[in-house]
Amino acid sequence: MYERFYRLRERPFALTPDPDYLYPSRGHQEALSYLRYGIETHAGFVVITGAIGSGKTTVLQTLFRGLDTHTTVARVMNTLLDPRELLESAMIDIGLDASGKSKPQMLKEFGEFLVRERSAGRSVLLAIDEAQNLTLPSLEEIRMLSNLETEKSKLLQIVLIGQPDLRDKLDRPELEQLRQRITVSYHLEPLDADETAHYVNHRLARAALGPPMVFKQDVTDRIHARSGGVPRLINVIADATLVFGYGEEKSEIDGTLVDAVIEDLDSTGVLGPRSNPNRRASVVPADPAAAAALLQPSAVDRMRQEPEAAGTASSVPTPVPASVSAGSPPGSEAATSPAVASSSAIGSGFSRTSLNEERRPGELEQRERQLRQRELDVAAREREILEQRRVLVEQYRLLHGRPPQTGAASVGGAAVWPPPVRSTEAARSIKVDASAFGRGQPGAPPRFDTFQRKRASLWRRVRHTLLGTSEPVLEDSL
Repeated sequence: MYERFYRLRERPFALTPDPDYLYPSRGHQEALSYLRYGIETHAGFVVITGAIGSGKTTVLQTLFRGLDTHTTVARVMNTLLDPRELLESAMIDIGLDASGKSKPQMLKEFGEFLVRERSAGRSVLLAIDEAQNLTLPSLEEIRMLSNLETEKSKLLQIVLIGQPDLRDKLDRPELEQLRQRITVSYHLEPLDADETAHYVNHRLARAALGPPMVFKQDVTDRIHARSGGVPRLINVIADATLVFGYGEEKSEIDGTLVDAVIEDLDSTGVLGPRSNPNRRASVVPADPAAAAALLQPSAVDRMRQEPEAAGTASSVPTPVPASVSAGSPPGSEAATSPAVASSSAIGSGFSRTSLNEERRPGELEQRERQLRQRELDVAAREREILEQRRVLVEQYRLLHGRPPQTGAASVGGAAVWPPPVRSTEAARSIKVDASAFGRGQPGAPPRFDTFQRKRASLWRRVRHTLLGTSEPVLEDSL
């Protein structure tokens, strides 16, 4: 769209993880160095985490591009898998056939492959992107795969790339054995204001056909303030800025234009709510007991909201937290009011969820009725087509004088018309007038004319009587 106007080879702020556009910031260089160190030293587990859109996948793509032929890579992108599917996905990616095999057979074949690769002087790298979606059994399966080793080194190196939620899962007591095997771990931080300016102009220079255009410091500062230094959000804002500048035919981008772009993106919800890119912990509690504790007040709130929804006049008192005793000072009750407000907000959210769940059965029933009606319509259409086919077959048979098929008394479940002739004598007495078919009278029923046989002459009757010969079946006069 704007490439020709700004003299660019391609869009410099595309959202695809292209290693050609990787800006070597301090954080990205360190993450790449940690990955290379883990592979070169044959470390067991390497964990790289970062906020959404921080460039983790781009770093991983850059790592793959720099590997030599002595490294075999098995990459798993879709991590919504159970332990067996995870193993099968890894085998498929390296070219092993896992169809129709039990899990012990797959493990045996996978281990033999690792031994063959090591004998050939090659190492095997299993890289799992979006690892925060892995379940605890899947993570435990990965730990069991790391047991494939020799006395000197590991046969399989494993790299886990994910969001900060991955660290919460690895900190759980159930994964203590896996956590102890992690030798390299790094968290990718967002860009600061200066790195954001260099990042934007670096991508513009990579895509430029001639002298590259440059975003001024005030422009990049506005982009950094809204994006928080997250590369993906920087790309979204910078790309939209070039689109707006092209629409207004501005060869130079200024702060006013960027402000208008950010306001438009916020109003349409493209950028989403402002998040904290520096967070290292998950918003979901890692402890199931803590998560269950958050859900308990919602049940009380739903009980309190039911009488209000029914329109009753009775009032339900607001539940008082257990931490507030009867002898507590007035200030303590006010201090706990935010907790009560937060529990009410959680309860209202779960009430909306339960309402949606109640609506789902009705929607499913309506879809089932629509599907049944569609099936009935299709069946009726099939019967109509079969009836048309039967009529065409009968018309063709009557026009060409073909006898009816033996034993075919019906076509498509309908009776054949006209009924088959059962005697030769009756067949001779019927003459079909085919002029009604295709000769100006479409759809007209056939006409059947019955002819009376002519009376034999006197000489014929005398000859038959004297000579004793029988009358021929077909008369010449006919």
